[in-house]
Amino acid sequence: MGVNNTIVRLTARSMLGGRRLYLLAGLAALLLALALLLRLFADVSATDSAEFIQAVSLGTLLPLFGLIVGTGTIGPEIDDGSVVYLLAKPVSRHVIVRSKLAVAVTTTVTFAAVPTFLAGLIMVGDRAGIALAYGIGALVAGIVYSALFLLLAVATRHAVIFGLVYALIWESLVGTFVPGARTLSVQQWALSVAESIASPGVITADVSLGVALTLAAVVFVAATWYAGERLRVLTLAGDD
Repeated sequence: MGVNNTIVRLTARSMLGGRRLYLLAGLAALLLALALLLRLFADVSATDSAEFIQAVSLGTLLPLFGLIVGTGTIGPEIDDGSVVYLLAKPVSRHVIVRSKLAVAVTTTVTFAAVPTFLAGLIMVGDRAGIALAYGIGALVAGIVYSALFLLLAVATRHAVIFGLVYALIWESLVGTFVPGARTLSVQQWALSVAESIASPGVITADVSLGVALTLAAVVFVAATWYAGERLRVLTLAGDD
């Protein structure tokens, strides 16, 4: 999709170095540990397993993963001012954004989507297609979250605060309990994808598959493009 390999390599090294790696791995391990405990000590049905993965992975961990990874790819560089060295290079601002987004998406898939799939396998095996359904749903959500939170990191110095408000209030509360707002919930788009893959009746979404895929694609493309535009303004204005 037009990325700069050097930026990808340096961003990956920064993203997966130090405490951030331990945090991501710890959250992924927590999901798998909870799934294993439920499998060993509780008699959970396919429906119970689906509800658990929806609440813990799609509803809680995925927005946090997206926030940590999306803001972490460029936010620290903007905060400490080192982004000016990157922007001084003869590289398109949109290529910079796409390169960092590639790292964010890969990291989110590795530490969120794959563990979600594995959690499903641990709990119910391949019954009702739950593991694959939620794995693909988590993949879609992770891609969109990465783009949204990367844009937020470019647009404001308070990206983590705004991101937490979005994740905890909009996705966890408004997008879950307010019918009209569910159409604009990334979690609901992921559920729609999962519903189309799992056995009928196991997963329920309030957004049709066509609408979910269209909105997810539009948000991803728009957020990626606008992040590039914001980065171009950032280097010209010298503020933010």
